[in-house]
Amino acid sequence: MSAKRTDYITWDEYFMGVAHLSGMRSKDPNTQVGACIVSKDNKILSMGYNGFPCGCSDDEFPWEREGDELDTKYPFVTHSELNAILNYRGGSLEGTKLYVSLFPCNECAKAIIQAGIRTVVYDSDKYQGSPSNRASRKMFAAAGVECIPYSRTGRQISIQV
Repeated sequence: MSAKRTDYITWDEYFMGVAHLSGMRSKDPNTQVGACIVSKDNKILSMGYNGFPCGCSDDEFPWEREGDELDTKYPFVTHSELNAILNYRGGSLEGTKLYVSLFPCNECAKAIIQAGIRTVVYDSDKYQGSPSNRASRKMFAAAGVECIPYSRTGRQISIQV
C-alpha cells in the first residue's frame, strides 16, 4: 500500500493560485488582478478579474492610464473583487473569504463589506499608504473584516494547457 502524497498544495496556495489564474484573463495591458471567493468549507463560490462590463467591447473602450478621464480605463473597468461578487449567483456571501492578487481599493472594500465577506487574503499591496488603500483599511477595520497578507511559500506551480 502506498502512502498519500505529501507535496500537495495548501488551501491558501490553491485559492491564491486560482485568483492569479483568473487575473490572467484580464486584457488590461498594465494590471491583471484576479479574485476568488471561498466558502467556510473551502468551496470556490465565484471568481473575477478586472475588465470592462459585459457588452462593452475591450476593443472599443480605452486602456489608457493617462489623459482626459473619459479617455482612460478608470471610469469603465470593473475590478476583480466586484466582478467576483457580481458573478456569484448562489445567494448570500455572508461569512466567506476573498482571495485577491491586489489589496482592494476603497470602492471594492465597500462592496466586500456589503456582501458580508469576512476575510480578505491579499497578495500584493503595491498601493499601500495611498488614500484609497487607507480608506479601505479604515472601513475593513470598522466593519470587522480581517485582512491577511498572503504568505508566499516560494513553491513554483506551473500548468501546461
